[in-house]
Amino acid sequence: MLDEIKAKISAEVETLTRELNVELPDRIRKAVELGDLRENAEYKSALERQQFVQARIGHLAWRMSELAKIDVTDIPADRVGFGSRIRVANLPLGTETTFTIVAGDYIDLEKGHISLDSPIGRGLLGAREGDEVAIRLPVGERRFRVVELETLPQQLEGEG
Repeated sequence: MLDEIKAKISAEVETLTRELNVELPDRIRKAVELGDLRENAEYKSALERQQFVQARIGHLAWRMSELAKIDVTDIPADRVGFGSRIRVANLPLGTETTFTIVAGDYIDLEKGHISLDSPIGRGLLGAREGDEVAIRLPVGERRFRVVELETLPQQLEGEG
């Protein structure tokens, strides 16, 4: 999972760097050729995009440094944490859902990702297989049972 996230960040940085170094200077040059910069919407738009791209690249660099600090050996092998794949039962509704706990920047609902910082992510953090937890959600309190748990260390062990 960490490698997948790092690859996703690297790909985005590569795309943004190309935009910053090739595409945006070309847009700015063409806008300057149009004349008066005070009322040139193309010029202003290109400069705003340039600032956004620079800020995003900075944020992604910070995320990469944070990911480099993650030591998989420090992640418990028997409790919900970053990277855990979990199947939970929503006790009041009698339904089951499977998802993976990820960092907030990498949520992909179609893949079943849920943020570690979300109410459900925080509520399940540290739970073990079989545990029941009560989580306060915007719609009120919900009770969940961890039906199945595969932690990041377990996933990595299975790859080896």
